[in-house]
Amino acid sequence: MQSGIYVALSSQIALDKRLTTIADNVANASTVGFRATGVKFEDLVSGLGSQSVSFVSSGDTYLSEQAGGIRETGNPLDFIIQGDAWFGIETPQGPVMTRDGRFTMLDTGELVTLEGYRVLDAGGAPIQLNPQGGPPEAGADGSLRQNGVQIGAIGLFDFQPGVNFQRFGNSGIVPFGPPEPIVDRMDIGVAQGFVEDSNVNPVQEITRLIQVQRAFEQTSALIRDSENALDQAISTLGPNR
Repeated sequence: MQSGIYVALSSQIALDKRLTTIADNVANASTVGFRATGVKFEDLVSGLGSQSVSFVSSGDTYLSEQAGGIRETGNPLDFIIQGDAWFGIETPQGPVMTRDGRFTMLDTGELVTLEGYRVLDAGGAPIQLNPQGGPPEAGADGSLRQNGVQIGAIGLFDFQPGVNFQRFGNSGIVPFGPPEPIVDRMDIGVAQGFVEDSNVNPVQEITRLIQVQRAFEQTSALIRDSENALDQAISTLGPNR
């Protein structure tokens, strides 16, 4: 009976983590470049043979690899990545990977995100444009030209977030190690004048949210019933005082 309560508690911990990730996904359904978070659980077995009991692990988070929808903006400083790659930006926490390609140009010519973080080239250096050269024209390979002269290139990076990754802001991911720059790849490129929307399906996530809430309530009821049964057993079988 005690084991049943512990199993139910482990299930509640797992459901609470799933609930948190789903709620975060729903909250970022309209966040540009956002990739949904999923949770993977495993069985943890305690004991041996017929006395073994399976518990639910606390779960590992992972990032959905599905790309979001493409939306045309016509803004020459909006970019999307075509293929499996990431933009690199410079932040107080070091390099951060993102699929949010909404950039702007400072009066000094630096290419930055809407939050003011500098966009990096393939070598990890900030991109410097000509402040008097007007909006750049981007090639499919990420090269940037002003007045027909190439002045830099947007860095594209091969990056695998792995499990239990760390987010930065809404759509950024902090890499565990140095990301690998991508060069001379025909299957990966950049398109100008578009943004990538969140890959979250709000209807699907809300449905999952309701299912997890119901499962959490059912598990709570199971724990209450187990505790009541245990109290009754102690009251019935315990020594009279």
